[in-house]
Amino acid sequence: MFSIVGILVVFGCVITGFLMEKGKLPVLLQPSELVTIGGAAVGTVLTANPMHILKKIVAGLMGCLKGSPYSKKRYTETLKMMFDVLSKARKEGAVAIEADVEEPEKSPIFAKYPAFVKDHHVRDFVCDTLRMGITGGVNAFDVDQMMDLDMEVHHHGASLPNLALTSMADALPGLGIVAAVLGIVVTMGSLGGPPEEIGKKVAAALVGTFLGILLCYGLVGPLAANMSKIVDEEHSYYAMLRVILLAFIKGTSPIMAVEMGRRAIPGHVRPSFAEVEKACRDRSGDATPIAQAA
Repeated sequence: MFSIVGILVVFGCVITGFLMEKGKLPVLLQPSELVTIGGAAVGTVLTANPMHILKKIVAGLMGCLKGSPYSKKRYTETLKMMFDVLSKARKEGAVAIEADVEEPEKSPIFAKYPAFVKDHHVRDFVCDTLRMGITGGVNAFDVDQMMDLDMEVHHHGASLPNLALTSMADALPGLGIVAAVLGIVVTMGSLGGPPEEIGKKVAAALVGTFLGILLCYGLVGPLAANMSKIVDEEHSYYAMLRVILLAFIKGTSPIMAVEMGRRAIPGHVRPSFAEVEKACRDRSGDATPIAQAA
């Protein structure tokens, strides 16, 4: 939502400033220049990236408009879920969660958290790690190395759409110059004609440069930066899960593992200890404070 507001502010202020200087708005409406710049920019992205990255670019742009999904509510829900799973493993033995891990879509625990089940990357990260803990024979260091490798691979893949969009932003000023040069070429062919007609063609050529710079620094570049920040927030979310899972593998009590994970959450979305305690107690249906459950 804030991305939409920011885009409207950028274009609104640019147009308002132009009108305040007695500029005529129709002069900026040059469809041919927009087709040249926009079409060429899209072509560079299509040329440089395979289909799976193009799909991620579209998904990432939609994510920018919706806002980051990694809110305090999402973190609290995840902490509740991990407490439920780890508590079951603690009370009934690690084998008790084997069915939940093998088929999370059918798990009565995970069914309470549809956002987790739908996010197959996070779901696989958690379930695959828990599977290693259940089978045994793997020490905590090796599990930590596997989680680190998984996170690195996922983070690299998630960053590729940002890089592609950044490359597109970097190309826009140059494409604006291309459009301007083409406009000058057209203008040179009209020399000797009415001055008003020549003036319109020169204005159209300059609009090409204007559009290239504006789209770069006012639209595409900021969207790429926003996508990059969402990827970083996703990485922080995985880091929180990694802390909890590693603590579980080491034999730490569920509440302590959840508290360690809470401490790994970025400060602006980190729930308080009291909020997590209340959430876990309400979920478990136990009136006993979970701080005493360890």
